[in-house]
Amino acid sequence: MPPSPDHIRATAQAYLSRHPGEQSLLDSLFTALDDMQDPTHRRNFPAHVTCSAIVLDATDRVLHIHHNATGKYLAPGGHVEKDDQDLVHAALRELREEAGIPHDAVTPLPGFEAVPLDIDVHGIDANPAKGEPAHQHVDFRFVFRLTAPHAVTLQTEEVSGYDWRSFQETAAPTVRAKLALLARPARS
Repeated sequence: MPPSPDHIRATAQAYLSRHPGEQSLLDSLFTALDDMQDPTHRRNFPAHVTCSAIVLDATDRVLHIHHNATGKYLAPGGHVEKDDQDLVHAALRELREEAGIPHDAVTPLPGFEAVPLDIDVHGIDANPAKGEPAHQHVDFRFVFRLTAPHAVTLQTEEVSGYDWRSFQETAAPTVRAKLALLARPARS
């Protein structure tokens, strides 16, 4: 069974307790939580929940993978599936599927075990071939540290390259800003 609306609401509220100024950004999420039985289902419009894994290596570089669908380098992530027990596990599953990094090779940053580093709401263009209207993804972005050396093994059906970037060069501006707030002495 996918993550429940109650779990999603509690996770979003924990996030907002850290970032109260982002309340209005999440209006579409709370509307979806009030109106839908499964706000994670990819056929729920005008918005549904997705999850991503922000992965830092030992030198605080951030993993980016080249998504074939968008042509962009982004964090591993995507739609929640019916067997995902919660949002964190959805992000970890996407990390394993798209980059070949198993859950036991990463650990959440302290304080982010169940709270995302970032929640991003972004528009998705209509896709007539899939019968999808324009809609929004509400992307819960969880942050992990790579704790064991592990090669990136790409799922070539969805991704076609990867790059480790300094946190200052992270593709998502909101992630970049939030990582800067977590600055450690080891960062350059």
